[in-house]
Parts: sequence; structure tokens; C-alpha cells
Amino acid sequence: MSDPNLSSSVSDLPSLSIRRPVLIVVLNLLIAIAGFAALSGLEVRELPDVDTPQVTVTAEFPGASPETVDAEVTGRLEGAVARVSGVKDIYAQSEENSARVRVEFRPGVNLEDAANEVRESVSRIQRQLPEDVEQVSIIRADSDAQAVVSLAISSNTLDMETLTERVDTDVAPLFLSIPGVADVMLDGERERVLRVSVDPLRLTSFGLSMSDIANALSLAPFDVPAGSIQSAEQALIVRADATSVSAEDVGNIVVSGDIRINDVASVYFGPADTTSVVRLDGTPVIGVGVIRQASSNTIEISDEVLAMVADLDKRFTDMHIVVTSDDAEFIRDSVKEVVVSLSLTVALVVVTLLVFIGSWRATIVPALSIPVSLAGALAIIWGMGFSINILTLLALVLATGMIVDDAIVVSENIQRRRSMGLGARAAAVVGTREVFFAVVATTAVLASVFIPIAFLPSTAGLLFREFGGVLAGAVIISSFVALSLVPALTARLKVKEAKESDLFSKTFGRFGNACLRLYQASLLKALKYGWVVGVLSLAAGGGAYILSQNIDNELLPSEDRGTIRIFARGPDGAGLNFMDRQAEKMEELLLPYVDNGTIDSIYTVVGSWDPNIVFITAPLKHWDDRDKSLQEVVNEIRPKLQQIPGAPGSAFGGNSLNLRGQSGGLEIALTGDTYENIFEASQAFSRQIEDALPELGRPRISYDPTQPQMRVNIDRRRAEELGVPLTDIASTLRAAVNGDDIADLNVGDQSIPIMLQTNNRSTLDPSELTSLYVKSTDGNLVPLSSVAFISEEGVAAELERQAQRRAIKLEMELPEDVALSNVVENIRNLAAESLPNGIGLVFLGEAQTYEETSKQVALTYVSAFVIVLLVLAAQFESVNSAVVVMLTVPFGIAAAVYALFLTGTSINIYSQIGLVMLIGLLAKNAILLIEFADQLRDKGYDIYDAIVEAGRVRLRPIMMTLVSTILGGLPLILSTGAGAEARNAIGWVVFGGLGIAVVFTLYLTPVLYLALARFTKPRADESAKLEKEMEEANAQHS
Repeated sequence: MSDPNLSSSVSDLPSLSIRRPVLIVVLNLLIAIAGFAALSGLEVRELPDVDTPQVTVTAEFPGASPETVDAEVTGRLEGAVARVSGVKDIYAQSEENSARVRVEFRPGVNLEDAANEVRESVSRIQRQLPEDVEQVSIIRADSDAQAVVSLAISSNTLDMETLTERVDTDVAPLFLSIPGVADVMLDGERERVLRVSVDPLRLTSFGLSMSDIANALSLAPFDVPAGSIQSAEQALIVRADATSVSAEDVGNIVVSGDIRINDVASVYFGPADTTSVVRLDGTPVIGVGVIRQASSNTIEISDEVLAMVADLDKRFTDMHIVVTSDDAEFIRDSVKEVVVSLSLTVALVVVTLLVFIGSWRATIVPALSIPVSLAGALAIIWGMGFSINILTLLALVLATGMIVDDAIVVSENIQRRRSMGLGARAAAVVGTREVFFAVVATTAVLASVFIPIAFLPSTAGLLFREFGGVLAGAVIISSFVALSLVPALTARLKVKEAKESDLFSKTFGRFGNACLRLYQASLLKALKYGWVVGVLSLAAGGGAYILSQNIDNELLPSEDRGTIRIFARGPDGAGLNFMDRQAEKMEELLLPYVDNGTIDSIYTVVGSWDPNIVFITAPLKHWDDRDKSLQEVVNEIRPKLQQIPGAPGSAFGGNSLNLRGQSGGLEIALTGDTYENIFEASQAFSRQIEDALPELGRPRISYDPTQPQMRVNIDRRRAEELGVPLTDIASTLRAAVNGDDIADLNVGDQSIPIMLQTNNRSTLDPSELTSLYVKSTDGNLVPLSSVAFISEEGVAAELERQAQRRAIKLEMELPEDVALSNVVENIRNLAAESLPNGIGLVFLGEAQTYEETSKQVALTYVSAFVIVLLVLAAQFESVNSAVVVMLTVPFGIAAAVYALFLTGTSINIYSQIGLVMLIGLLAKNAILLIEFADQLRDKGYDIYDAIVEAGRVRLRPIMMTLVSTILGGLPLILSTGAGAEARNAIGWVVFGGLGIAVVFTLYLTPVLYLALARFTKPRADESAKLEKEMEEANAQHS
């Protein structure tokens, strides 16, 4: 029977590559050129675009208490937003003066459309909101979004209000115009206001009330467009104008008769009350935070901001602008680190080839396939709309090892054929044809492992999609290169006569032959005692399963991102001044680190959302310039921060998905109908958590009815009898307590609010409120005490809602060594046992994402496994051989588990990517063996001889591909610097998993093949029968 591999008439890729080498070289060059052309068009970011589309709706309701806001504004806004399609999660917060609703959409929802729908549905209910609600705004980003770039602006010559005006009119609009910027937040700014400070005693002696003054002031910006007079030739515009621009003008406004504002009040310009304090290394500054839109590019924004800062520094010499934190720095650095790993890997792989092949000439051919495939992969990244990020670069690093594999297999086989005495061209064609099938099979297997991952719907799917796509693409291109370029070039190489005296054959050659002899002897033993091999393998697998229960399961490894964030919340009702003093204590803790050069600067914001919140950002020095890691510093300062009285702080780094809750712990929420009921339930539940899971510390309950509130209880009937309008009472109280914003004056380009206030508001004793006077409808002055009495109570400063129900959050510390999965499980069981009816439990933050991903990752494994099995069965034309290949895979994964356990790496997103990849790599080595054994059986060998011979011939290519892939993973393990944790995780899985698993490939696979292959006939039988029957048919026909 003739060997089909030997026929010269068949026209296929290998023979084409010998007949038309120039065509093949040109095709490969085109692939490379496409890649380099794509380079300029690729965007660089940290991770694939996995931002959940988020829209935030905010509304201001000046002077309203949290209860009022929750009932009148938040509930209604939330109801409107819930009707938008594609909503996944709604989280709402009501505080004094403001409501905030954060809407999370399902992955894959277009952010623009979602924001527009939200806009429409909010505008529909705008009429139902109370009159005084101002500024209902819709922002396309997470409202808690941390700024991508933060700047601090200070000045030695300008005062705060002039600086604020300068920043507001000249600086902020410039940053907003950068593409991809969602919002520019100012902190610590103090705008200019015109204060009208009334003396209540004089007011009373003139027989006037606050509402009289308010009415007079509301006409201060009096400016009426009266139209235009048309004559035959021209049009004259008429404008009636009585606007008061200076404080003097406002003081001269007549209230009634000959009483002017000056008689009862003093009028002056001054800065507004502070709402937040911002300091950089102890000096007060204005903080500017540039917030990016969900799914825009951090690095581009950062570049533009930095360019703009340099420009502004030249323009305004009296302002200092300092960049206090820049997320892009970490991304640039970690991308740079991966590129370094990549170049190292390429170098290592080429060296490996040289050692195995032993001649420079023969090494050049497989080595050439590296740049072609990598460039092709770049073209794929561009074509599929991916970006260059840590994951796609990791894919390239790992692909480097695999790319060479195909080329090695082909060139190794061609060399073998040459040494058997075939001519150069014949060897190239025959050698390539022999392994053609194995190469296509391995490529298909690797591609089929990664393609199912790409279709996962969740965050994990989005993360894996780019990684898998790039790897699969690189491998597919490399198999094309291996089957076209390699034979074309190898056919042109002279074969070197092996000289015995050669240095190489003495050292490596001798060692290689010794290894081969050793392997052959041990393989015969293994085949003889097959059951021993089986038992040992099962024992190893069982051990790994037991170990895997002890490995921590988490979403992301804790990373050193080069910035420490400290978050502290004081008791409700604590003012700015108290929190400011606490913040100074926290800064003192960090100062020693600034002096010894670990921390770069300290940027403190007091009162960014609430007056009782402190947020400190401390960027560390560059990774290369400091000896302490972020985790070490955090662990040192954490206990000290917890001891600060009144406002214990918590310190944390960040992770690449920004998923940790604000406090860097675990967050859950209890939902129910009234806050009182939920509060009772959550107190009981937190005590149970404390008893059952003491390692989580004491759960913090977000609802805290300690904000002192004074209630002025107005008796409606009494007010009616005395003829006092309720609106007058309102404006009198507002002016006395907080200052009432009456109208806006336009002075030049600025609009300045007029604040009406009493002159003793800062020293006001609560009991004096009732001695204010209001005017009744008949012109008499009535003391407030005759229509109202005052009572005191405690309320919560912040009310939250989750999933459209009232909710209270519980926050717990999550120590580094406690696995998230166990905690989630335990808390869920506790809740099922003990929560009263009508109270629900929701997981937030990292716990929620973790729940979603862990289910899907399990699904990925199973689907990858099944798909590989099917692809193999189709290719081998026998389920049997496919099963043999797949049976070795679980043991390889067991090997990786040992590697993770020994190095103390957790099972996280990155190491799981590594494990899925391992399925493909392991199957690949087994294919090389079994495919060859099948070929030998077709030639008439029996099973035992076939597998022994296959083992002998295939040992070298298997070891070569293995060493090159393992060395490909080596730089990942050794890498340090920005984002090293992610690289280490994948590196260890590939390195350890493949290193230990090779034992299974070389021994377990042959044993299984021997055991199972006897149940199938060789493929050649079927085709021989077919030929025979067809010939018979022809004979009958003729």
C-alpha cells in the first residue's frame, strides 16, 4: 500500500511552498506589515473595556432633611429610572439637601442610549417633584467615580474666592473639553457671595419682617427687556434697567416708605461658607478631579490633561498646578513591564531552540515565525477592535512559546526525514505532510479552548474575550507560518553532516541521547505495569483536589498600584472643623513615610460629599525607588488609623477592576419597608455575624440615627387664626439659620448669589429661634413662639435604597487571608436562618461580582473541556483517541494546583485564565504522540509497537515545545513593578502546571492509549474497505 504522504501529484500547502517559495514569503511579509501598520491605530489601556455602563441622576433640594428628600425626590426619581430598559441595579442615597440615584446597566448596553432613555423618563416625572428641587442632572459615569487625574491648584498671591473664580472660568471648562471626560469636580472652592446681614432687633423696631426684606431684594437684579421701537430707518432696542451691581446699590434699595436696606442690615461681598477643605501636604488648595466617562481611554485623557497643565502653568504665573494623582502612570508602567517580559521571552525561546537543534541555521527558521505571528496578532487586535492592555500583552507573551511550537514540530520532522536520506525538497514536503494533521489539530484545540470563553456574558467574559481572541489568533497565524514558510525555507538550507568531534554533539547531544535511552527504558516498564501508573496518577489527582480546597479563591490578587487611599467617616452631625482636626492627625501618621521617601505627597479632602467624610490620597514613589510595598505600608498604618477617636480611618490600595467597596471590605445591604424595621433587623444581624464570623470584625451599620435635628413644630390652626402665612415662617427660619439665597446678581461675567441672613447666625442659641418675628396678613408682628414650639430628636444623616426598596448597608473588614467565597456562603446561610420576614439580603461591591463570575468560570471549564473533546474526536475520526488525550488533562490541572499551592498564589481571575489555557496546552502534547501512533497503526504496526515508536520519535519535539512554552512563562514569574501580581499568577500556572504535567503526557498517555486503542480499528481499514468496495462497484458497472 503506497504512503499518501509520498505522492508528488497532490497539490497542497507544503508542496505549494516548495514550488512557489516567493509567493509564500510575500504572504508572510504581508501579515507582518499589516501588524506594524496596525500598531499606530491601537489604543493603550490597563484592562479591556469592562466598565459596567453606569448613569447617575442627582438632584438638589436645598434645606430639606433626609426624610423629606427620600420621600419626595429619591423615591420618585428611582421609580422613573427603573422603567428604563436594561437596568441591572439601582442604588439610591438621600442626604440633607441632595438625592443621588446610581443606575447600573447590564453589560453590553450602549451607554449613550441608556443615558438618553434615563433623561427622557426623568423629564416625564419632573413635574411631580417639589417646586424647590434644583439641578436635576444626569451624568454618564459612576457618581463615586474616583478621578483619573487629580490636580491641586494653589496661589501665593490670590485669595480663595478670586482663585475659585479663576479656576471656575478659566481652568475647569478647558478640562471638560477633553474628549472622554465626564465631569470635572471641584473641592475646597469658595465662591463669592453678596451677604445681606440683618439685625433682628432693628428689623422689629421698624415693624418689618424678613419676608419684606426678601421681597425687596428679589428685585435687585431688575432688568426688563421692553422690546424695540421700529422706525423707517432703524430699530432701537429698549431696556428698562434698575440693576444694583455694587454692595452700595443693594444697600440703597427701598424696603418700604423711606426705610432702606442699609437701615436694618449691613451689605458686603464675601466668600461662601466652606463646604469642603482640601490640603496638599498641609497647604490649602483647590482640588480639581477629572472624571472619565465609562469606557473611555485613561491614558489619552491623562496625556491631554498633562499637556494642558504645562500650558496653563505658562499662562497663569500666579497659580501653581500640581498633579497629585494620575491613574495612567500605573498603566503605562505595567504595559512597559509586560513589553520587557515579552522581549525576554522571545530571547529565551530562541536560546532554547539553539540548544535543542544545535545549529544556527536550523534555528533561524522557527525563530522567524515569532515576529511574523506576533505582528499578525497585532493586526488581529486592531481588526477586532481590542486594545493593547495588560491582558492582550500577556496573551502575546504566552503565545510566543506556543508560536514556535508548530514551527519546531515541522522543522524537526523535516530534519528527521533529511537524515533518513531524502532530498531537501522531498524531505520538506513529506516531513510537513506527516505532521500537517497534528499541527492543524493542536491549533484547532487551542482556538477551541478560547473561543467559548469569549462568549461569557459577565465581567469575566469581557476580560477573557480579548485574551482568548489574541491567543487564538496568534496560534492560528503561527500554524499557517509553520506549514508554509518553514518548509519553504528549510528546503533551501544545507543539511549539516553531523561530525563526531563537534562540541555540540559531545555535550548536549550526548545528554539528549542519554535522556532518550532512559525514557525508552522507563516507558517499557510503565507500559508493562500500566495499573501502577494509573494508581499513582489518581493519587496525585486526589491530592490536588484536597489541596484545592485550601487555596484561597478571590476575584483579583491584592495589587500594589502605587496609591494608598484612606477613608474615614465621623459621627453624623460632626462639623467640618472636627473632621479637619481628625484629618490632621491622619496626616501626621503619614508624615514619617514622606520623610523617608516612601510616600510622594499627601492630598486630603475633608467633606467632599458629607461634611463628616475624610478622604486622603497618598501616591507612593515609583516602584523602583522605594523598598516597601504598598501592602506593607498599609498594614503598618492600619492599626494606628483605627485608633483615631471619633473618626477611625481605613486604608486600602485598589485593584484593577476598582471593585472593592469604598472601605475596602465586604458590603451587604438589608432591604425592607421602613427604616426603623430594617435598623432593628440589621442590629440583630450584625450581632449574629460578630458571633459567627469574628474574623470580619464588627460590622458597621450605615444607618445611624444620631444626627441631631431640631424640629420646629408649627401649629397650622394657630397660624391661620393669627393670619401668618406659612411661606413667611419658612423664609424667616431659613434666613436666621442658614442664610437664604434670594436672587443672583450678574456682576461682569460672574453671577453672584445674594444671601439674606441674620447677623447673629453663628452665635445663635437654638432656643432663640422662637423669638423671631413674622408678619401677619394685617401687618402686625407675631413672635414665632406663638405659632410653633421646638423639639429635639436624632435622625439619620443619610438614607439609602437598593433595588427600589429602603435599605441599610452593613460593612465588614475583609482580612487578606479570609477567602471571599466562604464568607459569602456563611452570611447567606445566617440570613436564611435568622432574618425576619419582609427583610431581604443583597450583596454589593466585590462580593456581588465574585458571585457572578465564579459560576461562569466553572461553566467555562466545562465548556472548554467538552469542545476540545469534540474537536479532537472529529479530527482523529475516533472518539477513543480523543478520550485518551482528554484523560490526561485533569492531571495537568492537578499539577497546576500543586504549583499554586506551593507558591501561595490564590485562584483568581488571572490564574484561572492560566488554567483554561493549560487545557489546550496539555491536549497539544498528547496529540503529537497519539497522532503519530495512529499513523503508524495505519502503516500496519500493532498497538504496542506503535506507541513505543511514537514515544521514541516524538520525545524531542515534545520536550522542545514544552521547554519553550515553560521558558515563555518564566519572565512572568520573575517580573516585578507595576501590576506584577497578575503576571505572576498566570506565570506560575503555566510554568508549574506544564512542568509537572509533562510526566503525565510522557507516561500516562501511552498507558491509556495501550489500554483503550484496541477497541478501535485503524483509520486505514475504513479507507481500504471503501476503495475495495468502489472497485467492485466499478467492475460490476463495466
